[in-house]
Amino acid sequence: MILACHNLEKSFGDQVIVRHGSFHIEDHEKAALTGLNGAGKSTILKMITGELPSDSGEIILAKGKQIGYLSQHPMTDSTRTIYEELRTSRQYLVDLENQIRKTEAELESLSGDALTEKLSSYHKMTSRFERENGYAYESEITGVLKGLGFTEEEFLKPVSSLSGGQRTRVSLGKLLLTKPDILLLDEPTNHLDLNSITWLETYLLNYPGAVLIVSHDRYFLNRVVTKIIEIEAGTLTMYLGNYQDFAQKKQMLRDARLKEYLNQQQEIRHQEAVIEKLRSFNREKSIKRAESREKMLAKIDRIEKPMELKTDMHLKLEPSIISGNDVLSVSHLSKSFPEQTLFEDISFELKRGEHVAIIGDNGTGKTTLLKILNEVLPADSGTFTLGSNVTVGYYDQEHHVLHMDKTVFDEISDDYPHLTNTQIRNMLAAFLFTGDDVYKLIGDLSGGERGRVSLAKLMLSEANFLILDEPTNHLDMASKEILEHALNDYTGTVLYVSHDRYFINRTATRILELVNQKFVNYIGNYDYYLEKKEELTAVYAAPAPEATAEKETPLSSGKLDWKAQKEAQARERKRQNDLRRTEETIEKLEGRSEEIDHLMTREDVYSNSVRCQELAKEKDEITARLETLYEQWETLAEDPEN
Repeated sequence: MILACHNLEKSFGDQVIVRHGSFHIEDHEKAALTGLNGAGKSTILKMITGELPSDSGEIILAKGKQIGYLSQHPMTDSTRTIYEELRTSRQYLVDLENQIRKTEAELESLSGDALTEKLSSYHKMTSRFERENGYAYESEITGVLKGLGFTEEEFLKPVSSLSGGQRTRVSLGKLLLTKPDILLLDEPTNHLDLNSITWLETYLLNYPGAVLIVSHDRYFLNRVVTKIIEIEAGTLTMYLGNYQDFAQKKQMLRDARLKEYLNQQQEIRHQEAVIEKLRSFNREKSIKRAESREKMLAKIDRIEKPMELKTDMHLKLEPSIISGNDVLSVSHLSKSFPEQTLFEDISFELKRGEHVAIIGDNGTGKTTLLKILNEVLPADSGTFTLGSNVTVGYYDQEHHVLHMDKTVFDEISDDYPHLTNTQIRNMLAAFLFTGDDVYKLIGDLSGGERGRVSLAKLMLSEANFLILDEPTNHLDMASKEILEHALNDYTGTVLYVSHDRYFINRTATRILELVNQKFVNYIGNYDYYLEKKEELTAVYAAPAPEATAEKETPLSSGKLDWKAQKEAQARERKRQNDLRRTEETIEKLEGRSEEIDHLMTREDVYSNSVRCQELAKEKDEITARLETLYEQWETLAEDPEN
């Protein structure tokens, strides 16, 4: 065991963060700390690192072990370049290498005992340098930087010139390279694109030390962790397994606890009714029996009602009018900025009812495309057209549509005066605004809180075409699930940018990946995208080598003929389904054939000539049909792409 927390207590005034909280982390274990926003996850990490004191309890770190901590807002301000900043994590190897080179130069002028002594020192240093993987530390730094989404051209940028998100990535890279015995990571996937998140998953899975992660990225947790520690209403509970296992076990426990609570409440009501009836008899014997039952009732260990889940509340998101079948047509669209081409000559269409996710690396132009479609930015060339009766609801990360001088409640009620106070409060509660939070001024909110207000307004807009830029940022898991249910029940059209793979998997019917300045179309969810990514990228968005330019086909011209691709993918799905059905039929007929062979060995059958003829005829028909099915299977099993 590398870390143990026993009976932790922490409060801020009347707000209890944790009481009697205990958990432990084993060597090499990958665990997650989960809970609603504001539950106290970051506070617990800060208590472990000593940044915040606990009110009581013990935090025990195994002797000689080191903790590495990444906060949500690391303060990385330096005059160094990105590469130099990460190189400081290997400074001891840099110093050791310099000492080795210095010793090599001194050896030439030494002899006798001095030479022997210096050689012994030299061999110890080189052995340590090799043991610490010193010969590969520069390539390791490069690998981490590229894994976190930095290009080689960016390695020389000064850290002081970076955005907050880029600085967080620098801090994460530096921390990973220090290789502490236990990593504490607070929202490590924030500011990472999909490729970088996938790289981080692999890195952490192979990390030799222990890891404790705070994250709302459910896909990430499913892949990385084997233990969940949940903080809820000040109580810490441990669950073995990944996030999906945790969600299932938690629901089972909650259902069992609720059933136990309801049964006890029913028994209490029954006893109270009996007591009341006994007292109504107004006889000494009955009154004594009533008093006896009251004493027994008072001794019952009352079960607390399980905490209400916000996912029990379902938001209804419905367009006010139905759009035409053709919602959006984008034709030959291009956009560049100085020294950077984002995308060129892209074309695609959206039909009514489609839920389409746009994915791609950071900086490829996903948000820019949404701004063009909402006429916030102009395109360099190309056109786009909205279909008949299309009304757009737009959620952007800058939240331009909010009024800084209004309260959260007034922001909703002024735009939707027909809603009751209860309806407004229910909507705001779904997006984490409860109690007096609804009376905070918009101008006093954080960026994440303003995003949640914008999202709440959008849910009420009754638009039939929603365009969303990172809608799940700053939402906890329960709120994400509410949004997922709302979008899945929504009959309008949705186009959104997101890095949340779990959310994409649950809500997308189609994925457009922006890669190599082109769009690749996937008719399916995120799992389907992973399955087909390599194959379709090679066909539709692979950079064409100059030597084979004369072989270029219309498919590699950069245009997205998604209709043709959709048809091809539909044909492939049909082939797979036909193949599966053929195999099932063959298996069924072969089973019947064996059954007939067995029947023919029974005396009551082979002594019955009529029954024998019936079975022989059925056997011949099965044999003939199987021959046809075997040929059909062989044809279907041939991949048409080969």
